[in-house]
Amino acid sequence: MAEPIRTTCAYCGVGCGIAATPTGSRAVTIRGDEAHPANAGKLCSKGTHLGETVGLEGRLLHPMIGDKRASWDKALDLVAKRFRETIARHGPDSVAFYVSGQLLTEDYYVANKLMKGFIGSANIDTNSRLCMSSAVAGHNRAFGEDVVPASYDDLDEADLIVLVGSNTAWCHPIVYQRIQAARATRGTKLVVIDPRRTETCEGADLHLALRPGSDVALMNGLLAWMDQAGQLDADFMARSVNAPDGFWDHIRTGHDLWTTAKACDLPPAMLQQFYELFAANPRTVTMFSQGINQSIRGTDQVNAIINVHLATGRIGKPGAAPFSITGQPNAMGGREVGGLASTLAAHMDFAPDNVARVGRFWAAPTMATRPGLKAVDLFRAINEGRIKALWVMATNPAVSLPDANRVREALESCPFVVVSDVMATTDTAVHAHVRLPAAAWGEKDGTVTNSDRTISRQRALLPLPAEAKPDWWIVTEVARRMGFRNAFAYDRPADIWREHARLTAYQNDGARLLNLRGQATMGNEAYDAMEPFRWGDTPFADGRFSTPDGKARLLPVSQMDVQAPLRDWPMTLNTGRYRDQWHTMTRTGLSPKLARHREEPLVEIHPADAAALGIADGDLARVATPQGESLFRAAISTGQRVGEIFTPIHWTDQQSSGGRTGLLPRPLVDPHSGQPGFKSTPVRVEKVATEWKGFLILRGDEPVRVPCLWATRITVPGGALYEVAGNGDAARLEACLPKGERVEAIDQTRGTRRVAIIRDGKLAGVLIVTRTGILPTRDWLIGQLAVESVGASVLAARGPGNQPDKGAIICVCFDIGLNTIVAAIRSQQLVDVPAIGAALGAGTNCGSCRPALANILAQTRQETLHAAE
Repeated sequence: MAEPIRTTCAYCGVGCGIAATPTGSRAVTIRGDEAHPANAGKLCSKGTHLGETVGLEGRLLHPMIGDKRASWDKALDLVAKRFRETIARHGPDSVAFYVSGQLLTEDYYVANKLMKGFIGSANIDTNSRLCMSSAVAGHNRAFGEDVVPASYDDLDEADLIVLVGSNTAWCHPIVYQRIQAARATRGTKLVVIDPRRTETCEGADLHLALRPGSDVALMNGLLAWMDQAGQLDADFMARSVNAPDGFWDHIRTGHDLWTTAKACDLPPAMLQQFYELFAANPRTVTMFSQGINQSIRGTDQVNAIINVHLATGRIGKPGAAPFSITGQPNAMGGREVGGLASTLAAHMDFAPDNVARVGRFWAAPTMATRPGLKAVDLFRAINEGRIKALWVMATNPAVSLPDANRVREALESCPFVVVSDVMATTDTAVHAHVRLPAAAWGEKDGTVTNSDRTISRQRALLPLPAEAKPDWWIVTEVARRMGFRNAFAYDRPADIWREHARLTAYQNDGARLLNLRGQATMGNEAYDAMEPFRWGDTPFADGRFSTPDGKARLLPVSQMDVQAPLRDWPMTLNTGRYRDQWHTMTRTGLSPKLARHREEPLVEIHPADAAALGIADGDLARVATPQGESLFRAAISTGQRVGEIFTPIHWTDQQSSGGRTGLLPRPLVDPHSGQPGFKSTPVRVEKVATEWKGFLILRGDEPVRVPCLWATRITVPGGALYEVAGNGDAARLEACLPKGERVEAIDQTRGTRRVAIIRDGKLAGVLIVTRTGILPTRDWLIGQLAVESVGASVLAARGPGNQPDKGAIICVCFDIGLNTIVAAIRSQQLVDVPAIGAALGAGTNCGSCRPALANILAQTRQETLHAAE
């Protein structure tokens, strides 16, 4: 048996270590790396099921020019030629790269070097702009450098953890487990600040469901309360912090408890409880994520949090820090090499001495001298004709950027679009003139940096399939063909890593904490054997910061007036992730197990709002904004505030006729960071009536376009399930069924039609639709895709004897449904989550379902008590 290969997870910024063992040509077994400091062997549901995503379904395996296969030489020559010609005719700012936190650090480095040092423009930006650029801007404003002044070890030392705008239980499950472990072992208090009541809130000591966009008011109010209570660290501020004139007058005016409570729409008593908890626990870690960053005031929100930590001395000490947790596996690596349009390289900005320094190091002929266009502005410039050649690497902006219809128009109008990607067909790739097949996770070799500055190796587990190539190789080859061969003489990722390390140390007299001097002379074997390490030790422990005078800065920030409901757009849209999906589902969408937690894109809506709109649970609803509209399946949720809704970011045209959240947000951005505001878009919601509903199950992985109002594709073992609904004649869906022996049954009374196709004794497809009847559960029919011989009885849609419905999948790791869990709680009188785990196994692997189990347990016990009464 092959030896496990130590690598790093492909998903969030936690940066979990993985031990992966190849078991076949395209098969691996996955377990957590017990020696990795980020996760100590634990993995969430997504990481656990990475082995289901390494197949070649939908892969781009050969270079394509238009719709025709091309050689690498021909494709690369064309890309280099078109970029050279565009620069010659229109200048370096007429071209742009849009890259991704899915790239490895070595990939990022060569792309940034080519654009900023040799093309001579800073028009390279990354999808990390959408998730953490406000944290970058906030760090730079306060500390003088983009340094996260915390590590996961601080969670073990904290007495209070405050989660702000972070559904940690879903988006960073391993961090959430570490928090829960700290609570169990040392009694750490937990406060969750989030407009929604998410699973992260289950069991928290306090949940503040504040008004969206009122975070600045909350933190300014906290700082004013700490000041009045004499809880500031005057000695630390005198030594290490600068406050501008008028800062404290600003904080002491209009930030009293009652005014803050009104601004945040919170009970004053609850607000005071939070303030007292904060004051009583100097070892406080405040973790913040997209609820803070994805705002048109995101940078100010970040600085409001940092202000509190600086003024109370809660930084540079064990268990005390503001902690930005990033979304993508290598968002931090991109920040370190300068992958954002607003930074140069190695934590340097575009100050003239930095431009000269980097230019000398690279021996660059044409250095960019000013920041480039940030993501939203970049695509606006394409639409306006100012950018005429674009290279998109490892991301899907036609889905993920706000006002996505306008992004599609930009891609369609751009004279030359290159896409290097893993997948052959994405919403972005359909607009490409050239498509270049990139290496996927499991085939890549390089490094990544996680949220707490730990750098880890990502190692190849599988050979490159067909003609796929690493991103660094693709960029290097284009650079050579553009005439920059000597500057891009890389033979392996280790060559790039050493150069990056040297640049961080080059003429770095201690002004920047990012300094990888010890890595700069690393040999190839040492690179291959690299163990995870964290740069920066304990940042700011000595009270010195990366500013000219060595002092941190307090930033005066003010709360904007929260926008009142609009007549035509009376509700507020919030967006975010689901637990078991990732970005636009090009990877997680391949996993049958990950698909079961949330099979369709839902719009979550408060019962009061649903009743007023005549929307019932499971109805279709149209969500509309001035930018666009899309359909969603309605889910009634008391976790929503009245007047607010939530939709997920993952679904695209490749999976669904609806669920296109990217069409809805406004293209408005934070003035400092350029990060879009995805969390508070004015919307209108209305019920959409349908005459029939049903489902389609097909063998194989070839996608089909289902001709109806609502169709969502869900990967299942052996094929795909499509949930469907619509109006008119449902018989047109039969065109999606394959050829074979046809079996059908019709119930005229209920308007139910069942059709199965059997080929060579195997179930090839089944369609069941109804106007007024009840649809059968899907699981038994899905299981029939694996049966060697089926007959006409398949239309019964259930096996012989009692076949209980296990319900919605709660524990993805062990495929355990809601009904199974509830039945076990009642029959076995289970009293806590560990007891559920002992009885069923649920929650005993990755643990990301434990908050849901706790909630189910509480609801079941409450229902049992009501029944007894």
